[in-house]
Amino acid sequence: MPQQSPLQGMALALLTAVFWGALPIAMKQAVEVMDPFTIVWYRFVAASLGLGLWLSYRRQLPSVSALGVSGAAIMLVASLGLAGNFVLFNSALEFLNPPVVQVIIQLAPVMLLLASVVFFKESLGLHQKIGVVGLLSGLLLFFNERLAELFTSLNGYTTGVLLAVLAAVVWVVYALAQKSMLKRYSSPQILLMIYVICAVMLTPLATPSQIQMMDPRQLGMLLFCCINTLVGYGAFAEAMARWQASQVSAVITLTPLFTIIFVDIASLIWPAFVDPVALNTLGYAGAMVVVGSAMFSAIGQRLLRK
Repeated sequence: MPQQSPLQGMALALLTAVFWGALPIAMKQAVEVMDPFTIVWYRFVAASLGLGLWLSYRRQLPSVSALGVSGAAIMLVASLGLAGNFVLFNSALEFLNPPVVQVIIQLAPVMLLLASVVFFKESLGLHQKIGVVGLLSGLLLFFNERLAELFTSLNGYTTGVLLAVLAAVVWVVYALAQKSMLKRYSSPQILLMIYVICAVMLTPLATPSQIQMMDPRQLGMLLFCCINTLVGYGAFAEAMARWQASQVSAVITLTPLFTIIFVDIASLIWPAFVDPVALNTLGYAGAMVVVGSAMFSAIGQRLLRK
């Protein structure tokens, strides 16, 4: 298991937030003609090939025989969690805009932060408790225009929100299982096994021929999604290996800010394909509260000491 390195861990977690921030914009374009199962299948196949070739070149392919029964069970749970997260996330994008899905999914690092205290005995300081409360308050502000609709009616918007919440829940299952395997394998080795298992599980549900219906724009977005899987989750796994899971979860909560920025930029460059962020003042304030709370969770301890 790699030695703890907070500086490297923060840099890798920030890289994860940038790539995950751009991801839903690309997936929103790809899901126009390709179903979520097929998009996710392509992402896992590409990630398996790319990471497999890299580990083979470095002669670091994982030894599957060393897994054992318990290890195989944990790996299966991690794979189910990650595959479920990918499919549910893509499905939510059929009902919601990228910034909305990305803000909801920030429940995942909050739940991971709390779960890390229970399963890995990581400490939860006052600054992190304040950060959690602030983040939840920020979510309420972000959805201020749709709160009544969200809790009183079952429509497309509510369905999208429920899918995004479920995506957050199963992602925590993946993250905890992945963290527990770091004592046996390196993070790239763990990811390779998870990618292969996920690709195999989704093969019966995928329709690869749908790629023929894509235009160059949509095909480019699908390619970016595949690259994003390698870079984003690779950086996340390495961050988890070098830093406390609670700290990593705090930094990647910045993801919605990057999504909002990228959506605004993309709406100026491709106005016919990307809608600008539709938020009122309270909505933007909520997004900033979410970001500020995440930052306070990461560095608030130093501020409180001073």
